[in-house]
Amino acid sequence: MNRPAAMPTITQARQVERLVRGIATSDGAGVKLTRVLTQDLQRRLDPFLMLDAFRNENPEDYIGGFPDHPHRGFETVTYMIAGRMRHHDSAGNHGLLGPGGVQWMTAGSGLIHSELPEQQEGLMEGFQLWLNLKSGRKMTAPSYRDIPAACIPECEVEDGVRVRVIAGEFRDVPGAVQRPDTEPLYLDVHMPAGSRFQQALAPGYNAFAYTYRGSIAIAGTAVPDRHMAILGNAGEGVAIEAAQDSRFLLIAGLPLAEPIVQHGPFVMNTPEQIQQAVRDYQAGKFSGVTVQSL
Repeated sequence: MNRPAAMPTITQARQVERLVRGIATSDGAGVKLTRVLTQDLQRRLDPFLMLDAFRNENPEDYIGGFPDHPHRGFETVTYMIAGRMRHHDSAGNHGLLGPGGVQWMTAGSGLIHSELPEQQEGLMEGFQLWLNLKSGRKMTAPSYRDIPAACIPECEVEDGVRVRVIAGEFRDVPGAVQRPDTEPLYLDVHMPAGSRFQQALAPGYNAFAYTYRGSIAIAGTAVPDRHMAILGNAGEGVAIEAAQDSRFLLIAGLPLAEPIVQHGPFVMNTPEQIQQAVRDYQAGKFSGVTVQSL
């Protein structure tokens, strides 16, 4: 267990600008999920493009998984809470993502991959976040990194609050991943009933929280289970209280302030680049690419 610095003093806390429930949908081969960060929020939450949350106990709701599909122009961050998913990609790489583990994949210039359940029953729960790439990095070579649960720094702070530091930095404790340009912060915070939590946020960073257990209050606004709170940009950080045992994700990043053009699994800066991505995929140029270690 890491020993972080003391709780920061937040004199002006960010307020909740909006609560979002998300849209129930399905993707892949019929996997039921909630699309929390939808396409209409991409500008507001730049550099984040999408957040999907899934929590299914019925195998029929997840067993088909996500067969082969392409990506270009952004990064995917898959975080498992429960269950096991097997990754394969067009370079022949494969890995097993288990409870508490993360896969951080940079699609870059393009690759084809699949994410398939490695279980026939039981709970499958987790999240997939899409993080945009700067225009100059969109055609970088694809890369990925599987991060087992044991390799994600974990801290226990005031009131028994536990924080898993997936990306960025939490009170001088560096996360498992550091990324250029967007400088994302990705925390998984577990709060006992009656506890308080504060986190400084850099000026200008867009930020949101997603509650996936219990209910929290951010600057006095209740954020129930399975709700996202978009945080206003005025303030030094976030101040949170939990009336019951609760868990939530806190995610923030530096906006790229560049054009966003999305067509399904391709996210570029211009329609012409999207058309090229489609042509390259149809021509088989995503197959057999070399995928590097992140």
